[in-house]
Amino acid sequence: MIPLVERKEYLERLAQWKDEQVIKVITGIRRCGKSTLLLQYQTWLKANGVSADQIVSVNFEELEYEELLDYRKLYEYLKNHLCVGKKTYIFLDEIQKVAAFEKVVDSLYVKPDIDIYIIGSNAYMLSSDLATLLTGRYVEIKMLPLSFKEFLDITALDAEQGLTEYLRDGGLPYIAVMNRTSEKVETYLEGIYNTVIVKDIEDRQARKESDPFKRKITDIVLLKTIAKYLASVAGNPVSIRSITNYLTSNGRKLSPNTVSDYVDALIESFIFYPAERFDIVGKQLLKANRKLYIVDLGLRNYILPRQNYDLGFSLENIVYFELLRRGYRVMIGKVGNTEVDFVAERKSTYSYIQVTADMTAKETFERELKPLSNIRDNYEKIILTADRFTPGNYNGIQVKYLPDWLLGKNS
Repeated sequence: MIPLVERKEYLERLAQWKDEQVIKVITGIRRCGKSTLLLQYQTWLKANGVSADQIVSVNFEELEYEELLDYRKLYEYLKNHLCVGKKTYIFLDEIQKVAAFEKVVDSLYVKPDIDIYIIGSNAYMLSSDLATLLTGRYVEIKMLPLSFKEFLDITALDAEQGLTEYLRDGGLPYIAVMNRTSEKVETYLEGIYNTVIVKDIEDRQARKESDPFKRKITDIVLLKTIAKYLASVAGNPVSIRSITNYLTSNGRKLSPNTVSDYVDALIESFIFYPAERFDIVGKQLLKANRKLYIVDLGLRNYILPRQNYDLGFSLENIVYFELLRRGYRVMIGKVGNTEVDFVAERKSTYSYIQVTADMTAKETFERELKPLSNIRDNYEKIILTADRFTPGNYNGIQVKYLPDWLLGKNS
């Protein structure tokens, strides 16, 4: 029996939306805990007065529900299982497998006494038809792998050892509870990666087949090549042109439009997350050279098993996703000719953040302070470092010990 990892923060968010007249859409990469979350939420509902007959749950990855992949049969099934006179809670897991599922969701939405929760492992399900149909009628709960704090809570490791293993193996929930030998971790990550690349892209493809003007994702080898390249340059500025040039130099002549579509497929499968560049002085987004961060460092280490270990990038990657978890919009800052690792914006308030492995060398210390010193506004300026020796306040710039910040201490 696989231990179920409780994701308290997400469970609380679902509970807050209970019975609200919006469709709850939970998205995120495979095996980040979405299905487990729904099971735990159903248990919570039962503990809070909801009877078992008020809960209808369908997981489209289970063979017994295969015939319900026809949206008409799915609609009839759900309609026949409604709890008359009471609220019915409907859970649809991996709904993107059902062609035209949005018709079912929309029809159920307009009926009284129905609370709908759907899960998807591909962001394409929220584009085009569904977004148009459900504009203003759904709330998206974006689920990520374990935070560093959750990883420590589950593994009971101390912060130092925990950070070492979190950087190496990543934060997918089952990784945290398994006996983490390098062979077992690699085998598990290989299965997830291949499933995301093949099955989720196929699901996405099926949804695009009806539009003859959409470019098709048909070359899995090319998709993996682009994923490997993006993993190798993650955290560095990248453009469709630079990716196309890389592929051309390696003997693959492709149009930028084709490359763009493949990159979109990887982003929509929640493997890579984009961060746009932001002009700090002008407070506006810039069009060129965004960065892409990989959702889980374990996956990066699997994709690039022989790469040199890049501690600075890995820490930056962790900070990016921690900021997302805390509800920030995250961008890359530009001030003059210098760059700030992150501009974190929430409710029109900004934080400027640098990330570095070690600031004990004088030249590194000065280099990390310089971009923040050039910012003339009064929003907070932070440097996060993995060394214990430099934390302090330097002319209004706060230097913090990264593990403490990740655990919410003095953050």
